[in-house]
Amino acid sequence: MGDYLLSVYSQHIVRRMSVPLTLLGLLEREPSHGYDLKRDYDTLFGRDRPLSYGQVYATLGRLARDGKVVISEVEPGAGPERKRYVITDHGATEVDAWLREPEPAEPHLQTVLFAKVGLALLLGRPAEEYLDAQRAAHLRRMRELTELRRSGTLVDSLLADHALFHLEADLRWIELTAARLDALAAQVRP
Repeated sequence: MGDYLLSVYSQHIVRRMSVPLTLLGLLEREPSHGYDLKRDYDTLFGRDRPLSYGQVYATLGRLARDGKVVISEVEPGAGPERKRYVITDHGATEVDAWLREPEPAEPHLQTVLFAKVGLALLLGRPAEEYLDAQRAAHLRRMRELTELRRSGTLVDSLLADHALFHLEADLRWIELTAARLDALAAQVRP
């Protein structure tokens, strides 16, 4: 992943991102050992908030239990055996659905938006379709908040304004990112 993406992302910690789905997305790119997944996750998405090894392996265990990953090979290592994990069709379908589904339109969403765009580009998925769906979700939520602002109390109106201002900023970011997808894809893809 390019230095630009890393420097921008390091300023925005992913707080709401789904670790299991992100690990599945990284596995869709290529089969990996747990150690490599942790390294890639920490580098791409958790630079200021790295995963613990325990969290990685516990998550991989649940994903295997649920049929979303399988172990393709086991190699001897200096310590415990090294298992290479491979995403299953079920896991790939779940990643695809997650990347296509817009997040609930709410303030402070930019880190999840950025993670989905970056991962979609990394996987060669249509990030522009995700941005279009997210734009539509934001506009729907803005219409709801605008109605609340018109018909609610002063407190409702002020809270709606606060949310609207944040959603407007997200929309500007969506537009800017959509205009720069080709350049971002060139930096994200190896």
